[in-house]
Amino acid sequence: MSKKIALAYSGGLDTSVMCRWLQETYDAEIVTFTADIGQGEEVEPARSKAEAMGVKEIFIEDLTEEFVSDYVFPMFRCNAVYEGEYLLGTSIARPLIAKRLVEIAEQTGAFAISHGSTGKGNDQVRYELSAYALNPNIRVIAPWREPEWTLTSREDCMAYAEQHQIPVEYQRTGGSPYSMDANLLHISYEGGGLEDPGAASDDSMWRWTVAPEDAPDTPLEIELDFERGDVVAIDGERMSPASVLRRLNELGGAHGVGRDDIVENRYVGMKSRGCYETPGGTVLLKAHRAMESITLDREVMHLKDELMPRYASLIYNGYWFSPERRVLQALIDESQTPVNGSVRVKLFKGLVSVVGRTSVTDSLYDDGIATFEDDQGTYDQADATGFIRLNALRLRLGAERGRSY
Repeated sequence: MSKKIALAYSGGLDTSVMCRWLQETYDAEIVTFTADIGQGEEVEPARSKAEAMGVKEIFIEDLTEEFVSDYVFPMFRCNAVYEGEYLLGTSIARPLIAKRLVEIAEQTGAFAISHGSTGKGNDQVRYELSAYALNPNIRVIAPWREPEWTLTSREDCMAYAEQHQIPVEYQRTGGSPYSMDANLLHISYEGGGLEDPGAASDDSMWRWTVAPEDAPDTPLEIELDFERGDVVAIDGERMSPASVLRRLNELGGAHGVGRDDIVENRYVGMKSRGCYETPGGTVLLKAHRAMESITLDREVMHLKDELMPRYASLIYNGYWFSPERRVLQALIDESQTPVNGSVRVKLFKGLVSVVGRTSVTDSLYDDGIATFEDDQGTYDQADATGFIRLNALRLRLGAERGRSY
């Protein structure tokens, strides 16, 4: 049997400790995988840290374009929002990381994969459901759930790191008190003072966005060009998917767009408070709905809205690679065929406002019919009489029989 374990490795305290713990507990050679999905140069120090612990096979890969084009954009075609607020920034990253981790395990002959998620969170579910969907025989080692794992706090992990001379950067005092996760779609904050849902978040916590009250006093208008539901250009400049999201993050963040403070229902059963910065995603969602408003058939739009909460829950709960998500995605992608055109939005003091939307080829908006002025006979208002009487028939029959609702 292979004595290799493929570890999803960030280079931080937890996964560095796990790297050594897995080496000793399983007498195994560790293969590390670090995914760049928007962190950029921040991931490179993982290489030297892994090398210092004797890791010989180190994978650090830029998956940013794949992340946006194959995961983020398909999700936004559905306008997916979990529980009315959360734009799923962490959730949508996990299946991609799991997919590549499974591939690396197969490539290197590892007998198992491992991750640093705790037994309380959603990420353990997302990683492992994805892994089993891709390789039903894969073995998963989750140290936080292993009986041999006795490190129950970050202080325990730091003591272990010092004892085993593990190269990590950790501040016992003065550092960020939050557990943070960042990718090109968002940055999340949990733990610390946020564990009290009645306490306000610390203004100094936010990293990507200025406070709305400190944003520029002059609004910014930008134009987004859509093709089949995806943004392909900003202000006339064509960009790759990752470049689009990166630019929207910069513009939205500078104008205080995209802050959220949420208490959400985790899949494992508990409620959890988290804060999120998703500036580009917030702009993208608003603009995409505006583009759909003039290009989608009414019933198709309503059907999408009915299916969206189910789709969002599938992503949140870790079922990206499930058959039901794939079927829903096929329907959603088909609906996006006519979603072509341009949307102008205004960014101002934390708000995103739509100021215009046009589609030369696919707009279903007919100003000749919708006008309050003379429509030249294109719409016969008398037709509404029969329409209303037919729809009122069951209500009238019920009223005649004394039924009250």
